[in-house]
Amino acid sequence: MPSPTVIAALLTRYILLYARNPMRAFELFFWPLVQLLVWGFLTMFLQKQGGDGFPEYITFLIGGIILWDALFRAQQGVSISFLEDVWTRNLLNIFAAPVRMIDYIGATFAVGILRVAITAGMLALVASLAYSFDLFRFEWGLLAYYTNLMLFGWALGIVSISLILRWGHAAESLAWAIPFMVQPFACVFYPLETLPPWMRAISTAFPPAHVFEGMRASILHGGFGLREFTIALGLNALYLALSGWLFASVLRSAREKGLLVKTSST
Repeated sequence: MPSPTVIAALLTRYILLYARNPMRAFELFFWPLVQLLVWGFLTMFLQKQGGDGFPEYITFLIGGIILWDALFRAQQGVSISFLEDVWTRNLLNIFAAPVRMIDYIGATFAVGILRVAITAGMLALVASLAYSFDLFRFEWGLLAYYTNLMLFGWALGIVSISLILRWGHAAESLAWAIPFMVQPFACVFYPLETLPPWMRAISTAFPPAHVFEGMRASILHGGFGLREFTIALGLNALYLALSGWLFASVLRSAREKGLLVKTSST
C-alpha cells in the first residue's frame, strides 16, 4: 500500500516548486484561459452566423475544452513532476531515498489532482461569466467525467515518463505531445460518427471518446450515460494496468543498464 507520509512529503516539495517560481503558476493559468477564450469566442461567432440552427454547439465546444483540460493537466501532473526531478538532478536522490515507486507515482497523481482542481475552478468561473455556461449542469455526471479523464491522463503520464526513462532527454517533448496525439481520436469537439470508419474503430478503444459522447448526449437529452461511463471506466482500468506494467519494465531495464544515471546527470 502507498505511504501517505511519503506521498505528502513529495507533494509538499512539488507545491513549493510552484510557490517559489511564479512562472510555473502563470503557466498553470495562462494556457487553459487562452484556449477557453479562443474557442468560446469562435463558437459565439459561429452561433451568430448560423442563427438558431445550432444553439447547442457553443456548449459542446466550451464543455469539451474544459473537460479536455482535466485530461491534459492530469497527464502533466505526472510527466512534468518527473521532469522537474530530471531538470534539478534530483531523480537519483528520489531513487536512493526510501521512496517506493508506488509512493512516487501516487505523489504525481496528487499533483495532477491539484492542477485539475485549480484550472477547473478558474475555467468554470470564466465560462459562466463570459459565455453563461454552467459547468455544474451535469450534476453528478461531472464527477464521473472528471474521474475518467483524469484516470486516462494519469495513464498517459506514466507512459510519458516511461518513454523518457528509456530514451532520455530526446524524448522530453513527448511529455507535451502525447495527449495531442490522442486528441483527434478523443472526439473532444465533434461526435464519434463524424470520423471515418477506421478512425472510429480506434476512438472507441479510448476512454475520452466515450466521456465526450456522454457529455454531448447529456447536453442534448439530459440525464447521465451510465453505459458510456462504464465502458470508459473499464478501459481506464486496462490502460492504467498496462501503463504500470510498462513503467515497471522500463524502470527495471533502466536500473540494469544504468540509464537512470544518464537521465539524471545529462
